[in-house]
Amino acid sequence: MRPNARRTTLADIAQAAGVSVATVSKVVNGRGDVAPHTRVRVQELLHQHDYLAPVFRHTEGVESPTIEVQFQGGLKSYVAEALEGIVDAAAASGASVVVSKASSAPHWARDLVSAGRRAVIAVTSVYTAAHLNELARSGLPLVVLDPLHLPDARVTSVGATNFAGGLAATRHLLSLGHRRIAYLGGPAMAVCNQARMHGYRAAMEAEGARVPDAYIRPGEFTYETGLHGAAALLDLEDPPTAVFAANDEIALGAVEAARTRGLRVPEDLSVVGFDDTSLAQMASPPLTTVRQPLREMGAVALRTALRLANGEKVESHHIELATELVVRASTAAPREGTLEGG
Repeated sequence: MRPNARRTTLADIAQAAGVSVATVSKVVNGRGDVAPHTRVRVQELLHQHDYLAPVFRHTEGVESPTIEVQFQGGLKSYVAEALEGIVDAAAASGASVVVSKASSAPHWARDLVSAGRRAVIAVTSVYTAAHLNELARSGLPLVVLDPLHLPDARVTSVGATNFAGGLAATRHLLSLGHRRIAYLGGPAMAVCNQARMHGYRAAMEAEGARVPDAYIRPGEFTYETGLHGAAALLDLEDPPTAVFAANDEIALGAVEAARTRGLRVPEDLSVVGFDDTSLAQMASPPLTTVRQPLREMGAVALRTALRLANGEKVESHHIELATELVVRASTAAPREGTLEGG
């Protein structure tokens, strides 16, 4: 909106659509008692005129705003902890949350509007241009939590300092005396994976430590990636003495791969994870990992979604929260005889 330009009102939209102000109000508030063709016409005009809804005020007797939270894949520990932050923040804000699997059904965003949703939070879900266009047509704002790929300029996202986390994890292993350090990653093109890997590489290069091509193995953010990836690393002629894994599940797979070969963690192999989910604390041994503030990220995503739903501007399209290295029992100095200079 241009400075000093008059804000578009419901009456303006109603006049352009040839309907009553009450009908436009029903569409804005997600009411279901509007004919489908009328709803589509009004939504198109709302989008064309950049209509900004008045700031929501939660008072007794007024229905609370409802945010749709979507995720892909299984409900793993990582997703569950992020959801906990979203739900807690919603309760504190007087908002409601509906959790669902990401959908590619036709007009799915319009269906969300019809069901009364005010915004969408996507937890690591991959949203295509078609998804974004559907959301734009429906007028639903989107916040992506920990995006797997660089978001479209229209998308607001919340993440963590992945590069700094990768740097801290690798520096920790280097400080213990390790030089043969491998990286077990997630999907090669995932933004968070690339940032963690670049942090690893930056620390290794700064120390003058060699990084053979075989020491970097992309995969998925799964236990199986750690299990099979670490097995391949340990079968190398010159195996690593330490592994930095792109998440806790991969790290736990690496611990099991070492165990099946009769190797001890951390005496024979040090392992560092990423996320600091509950799995890290329950592991045997408890896992050294980079804490990603998942609950706090979920809370920020919820509050940001509410602001966008209320028509407010946000200061940044991407918000990053700080990571922190948590040292537990899965890392130690390498055994004598395994040390290698840069």
